[in-house]
Amino acid sequence: MRIAIDARKLHDYGIGTYVRNLLRQLARQDKTTEYVLICREIDLDLASELGPNFRTVKEKAGAYSIREQLAVPLDLRRERAALFHAPHYVLPPLTPCRSVVTIHDCIHLRFPQYLPSRIGYAYARASLWTATHRAARVITVSEASKRDILRYFRVPESRIDVIYNAIDDRFWEAPTPDAMERVRQRYQLTAPFILYAGNIKPHKNLERLIEAFHLLRQDESLRDVQLLIIGDEISKYQMLRRAVHRHQLHKHVRFFGFVTDETLAALYRLADVFVFPSLYEGFGLPPLEAMASGTPVVTSNVSSLPEVVGDAALMIDPYEPQAIADAIRRVLVEPELRATLRTRGLARAREFSWERSIRRVRQIYDEVLAD
Repeated sequence: MRIAIDARKLHDYGIGTYVRNLLRQLARQDKTTEYVLICREIDLDLASELGPNFRTVKEKAGAYSIREQLAVPLDLRRERAALFHAPHYVLPPLTPCRSVVTIHDCIHLRFPQYLPSRIGYAYARASLWTATHRAARVITVSEASKRDILRYFRVPESRIDVIYNAIDDRFWEAPTPDAMERVRQRYQLTAPFILYAGNIKPHKNLERLIEAFHLLRQDESLRDVQLLIIGDEISKYQMLRRAVHRHQLHKHVRFFGFVTDETLAALYRLADVFVFPSLYEGFGLPPLEAMASGTPVVTSNVSSLPEVVGDAALMIDPYEPQAIADAIRRVLVEPELRATLRTRGLARAREFSWERSIRRVRQIYDEVLAD
């Protein structure tokens, strides 16, 4: 039996985390099935890290390109794959074998204004329609995402499986005291700080977070608190810097851009509170990562986030900057609340397991192949 997996987004945020843990767990759990990984040239050595039942096939076609609609099916036909797993929403119509697709969210349909053009929206909608209607099974990462898929596409509910994401092992292992001190000194973290980590696209709602931070600082006792924003491609979103200057916060809001996993693990633990006011998430890993690091979390009461954090975070209306500010203030000034959120957060994060999740994915492969 030969199963092909599209691994071209191995290094992406979000989906990359999913792909890396999918492959890592399959390598641990299945030593007999032959896996063919469709990947970029820089990842051709990946199979040697996973095991003798894995091998790689180079594919130059970019993700979400017209070229991949022909190139990937040709790869599958040439490799004589019995099953293809597309770990994001693109499943080429010409796929020549049985298929499983993972759809993480329907953000392009919920927020079409964030796409670069109408063509982008048409491509996303057509790709999602093909994936939901042609795949033998659809995997998604939360009940909220499942509801969205059912809302936008008329597919039998029985074909959709919810399998949760989980924490990368690296966030369970605390950095050494020396590593923590190096991060503290490198970034000159001498004051209490609020942390946000994730991408900085508009639905992440960071303009309202900056507005909330401005409101928070009206409290004289919290004037020394800083806001740290970690996210890639910050230069593309000048409205964030404009929001900072509008409220004269340029000395108090810091943009770090990309940081390494080791640095992020330290920053999670050094933060006084982690705030994630997103308007929409298919799953929302950063709050769970912060919880696993023992950091109190404030997050939105919409989309999948209540499903992920349970009772282990303070949940707020993300459209109300005053509500965000009030929740942050409570965490900063109430020691008992901080301790409660820390205890609950650590327990909640342990409820999610990549080992269990990928074992269920592997069962779905068998069920599809047996049909």
